[in-house]
Amino acid sequence: METNIATTPFGRRPMTLGMISSQVTARAVPKDATVHKWHVFQDIKDARIALGATDRALAILDALLSFHPDTALYGDSELVVWPSNEQLIRRANGMPPTTLRRHLAVLVECGLIIRRDSPNGKRFARKGQGGEIEQAYGFDISPIVARAEEFKDLAEAVRSEKKAFRLVKERLTICRRDVVKMIDTGIEEGVPANWGRVRQAYQAIVGQIPRTAPRQTLEAIAEELEGLWAEVREALESFVKTRKMDANESQNGRHIQSSKPDSKFESENGLGNKHEAGGNVADTDNVRSLPKRELPLGIVLDACPNMLWLVKGGGGIRNWREFLAAAEVARPSMGVSPSAWEEARTAMGEQQAAITIAAIYQRQDQINSAGGYLRSLTDRAKVGKFSVWPMVMALLRAKLDASKTTGTGAEAAAVDLETAGKVVRTESRLEISDALRRSLDRPGRGS
Repeated sequence: METNIATTPFGRRPMTLGMISSQVTARAVPKDATVHKWHVFQDIKDARIALGATDRALAILDALLSFHPDTALYGDSELVVWPSNEQLIRRANGMPPTTLRRHLAVLVECGLIIRRDSPNGKRFARKGQGGEIEQAYGFDISPIVARAEEFKDLAEAVRSEKKAFRLVKERLTICRRDVVKMIDTGIEEGVPANWGRVRQAYQAIVGQIPRTAPRQTLEAIAEELEGLWAEVREALESFVKTRKMDANESQNGRHIQSSKPDSKFESENGLGNKHEAGGNVADTDNVRSLPKRELPLGIVLDACPNMLWLVKGGGGIRNWREFLAAAEVARPSMGVSPSAWEEARTAMGEQQAAITIAAIYQRQDQINSAGGYLRSLTDRAKVGKFSVWPMVMALLRAKLDASKTTGTGAEAAAVDLETAGKVVRTESRLEISDALRRSLDRPGRGS
């Protein structure tokens, strides 16, 4: 007896190698195989791109599986379903018949189902005398059983790739955040380095990150960014260690910014500082021979005239109180952190610290890290190896040399330098070191 359960015209379809391969695989399914159809369907969803299936095609596969009454699929059972197009469209949440046919073809090409065509191209099942189905024509879902392990392996590979992709994106996010924080810390704390170039290097790396990219591309960018992270970290750690090495610093008398000349951070990336203004102060041990009296305000202003730019209304600086107020304005404009300023005031005294700020401000175009230079001088002041006198004298000498070059103000600059020199020479029982005498008598070395 033959019973037509559902009929739908198929039309003639070409046979493809993909169809033949699927049929061969389906015939090879072990008879004792058993799978959970929804577990396999989840693996297929995860491996969708690797299989070449579309979202619409999977929606149709979901509907086809729902027409099989059992959740467990066995290798020795009949695995053909025969829904009509109308039933499929309804269970697949609605789609045009042409779209349905197109995505059914995708499922066949991907080897997820096999067409079992009847002689007249319609889908139906033939039942026997006992009501059992003897022959069914429609869609064979046996590849779900036959390829279950393959789908599982593909899904695991896809999940692993997604996890690796997520991890590399997390690496990039964390590394970007840490590098930005370390750069901000270096600038805020006055760590000596060319932070402008560091930022440029950082921007050049992150600028390579596209909107969408394969994991391998992101890993290469992450490795490059981690290299920059390591170099910035090394610079910060070296700075911290150098500040604690007062004994070594007093032994070699070198500026903190050249205390590690072989540093990869400085030599390979060009992130070190130029020769800082007033470098002769750090290179000479002449504090023992400097005058004990304070510098006159007039001499300081002659050496550091740029401080007058900071006075509101364009007025002059008439006393030390107004000079200290101007120093408070100069400090943040140079990027000197509050902690570095407070440490300098404690070590040098408020007035000496303000003069130091004025001298640095005068030559800030020659100093890459004003905060780092101030901290270096503060460390020397703590061990009695720093005075503002050589800085001011060097500025006056530079002013005199510049005046001679331009032919203007040379006489006034010479008077300023002579006045400061008299203060040095008239100190009672004062021993002038060779280093200080060289800074006074020979052509200026600048600051």
